[in-house]
Amino acid sequence: MNTINPTRMTLRRPPFAYRREAAAHWNAARPEFSQMVNAASLAMPYLEPYLIKTMREARPLITDPALAAELDLYCRQEAAHFSEHRRFNEELKALRPETIANIEAVLADDYARLGRERSLRFNLAYAEGFESMALALGHMLIEDRAFLFGGAQSGVASLVLWHFVEEIEHKNVAFDVFEHVSGSYMWRLIGLFYATGHIFRRTRSGYQQLLKEDGLWHNLRSRLALARMILRIFAKLGPKFLRILNPFYHPSTVADPAWMLAWRTLHKTNETAAARLDTHRLHEAIPSSCPV
Repeated sequence: MNTINPTRMTLRRPPFAYRREAAAHWNAARPEFSQMVNAASLAMPYLEPYLIKTMREARPLITDPALAAELDLYCRQEAAHFSEHRRFNEELKALRPETIANIEAVLADDYARLGRERSLRFNLAYAEGFESMALALGHMLIEDRAFLFGGAQSGVASLVLWHFVEEIEHKNVAFDVFEHVSGSYMWRLIGLFYATGHIFRRTRSGYQQLLKEDGLWHNLRSRLALARMILRIFAKLGPKFLRILNPFYHPSTVADPAWMLAWRTLHKTNETAAARLDTHRLHEAIPSSCPV
């Protein structure tokens, strides 16, 4: 089955704006979720260059010109993602430089070692595992967007939702490259569980450090709110994750969310509007921007 659609992906650079003073708790009603997302954002300038490097190492082995073109555009999208996350992360770092420098040092070492010490097969399996997990996560974030991002700072909410719209857009690429070069069901599962476990472990360590600095980690009310948030996320993520375990799984079989398609239309007509979503109206089926 041909799963390549060379017109599917689009390279975008929406003009996001962040408020430094609110960067840490950009969702004031859900500071625990804010720091979970912040910890994940800190990984992007290390994870995504690693994914790009892995894909570029595989490119000489690609014999399908359409897939090679998809790989190139995937790399450009991922480069735009980590560049924008780095810009946001600089706002976080200005508020708490020592803690964030410590988190970043661990991430930098992790991905440098993976790229240096692991085989191309392993790194492709990791990339595919991460992208399959990101597809599931993107669907979950979009479906639960009103709860997770409602009333939050527009710039950060818009950044995260843009990122995952594009994760869904390029959902086939890492899978198809992995299958083309060295795919096997066993290695696909190895990559899925290693990548998911690694990302979740580092994200947890990151938000734990950030919440400690906030004085919330040992606050009973905050810990209960965090536990409820984690349970909600995993309850919604679980079924989407389980479908990846099917030996016949292919990401092309996962239908795109209607809200994502509406966001793409909004961006085509007004990229500024797509970068400043009205977080008080995220429950609506059509994305809308903040009033001027």
